[in-house]
Amino acid sequence: MNITKFTSHLALATGAALALAACGSETTTDDNMMADETAMAEDATAAGTIVEVASGNPDFSTLVTAVGAANLGETLSGEGPYTVFAPTNDAFAKIDEATLTELTTNDTETLGNILTYHVVSGAIDAPTLIAAIESAGDEGYTITTVNGATLTANLVDGAVVLTDAAGGTATVEATDVEASNGLIHVIDTVLMPG
Repeated sequence: MNITKFTSHLALATGAALALAACGSETTTDDNMMADETAMAEDATAAGTIVEVASGNPDFSTLVTAVGAANLGETLSGEGPYTVFAPTNDAFAKIDEATLTELTTNDTETLGNILTYHVVSGAIDAPTLIAAIESAGDEGYTITTVNGATLTANLVDGAVVLTDAAGGTATVEATDVEASNGLIHVIDTVLMPG
């Protein structure tokens, strides 16, 4: 799967950015801090929007096709910020092929409802999500998605596991993929709002 390669590149880029930031940390003037903030904003812009980042990774080709079919491309390219729990192609492959074809061709309203169930307003990075889960305790942390329905997040053997309204679960496989308008967390199963 190319996700490992994708996250390796992301890790290298993040490591390089941290190394550069460490080199420049000896100076603390307001001008230098403003330059650092501008550089970080430019780095996020260079990453592209959530849709552009997903389009650049072949493991998200089914998701990108579904976003286009549901006419959500413009929304997910908007200002945000958003956090997207992005199912891979393998996650979509778990859905019956006839059902997936029906959703992407004839029932795009239901498809849009499913896809917006994977989107949260605001940029919620992995440390913030894990802290919220730990604070919530055994019942898990409730996440309200942009379609109004909720997911429950728990830690299972150190991994973040999301439970949908239908009782299905998805495991977060990679976190904090940056985009100019938010973050992507990679999941292994398509979540269903009910």
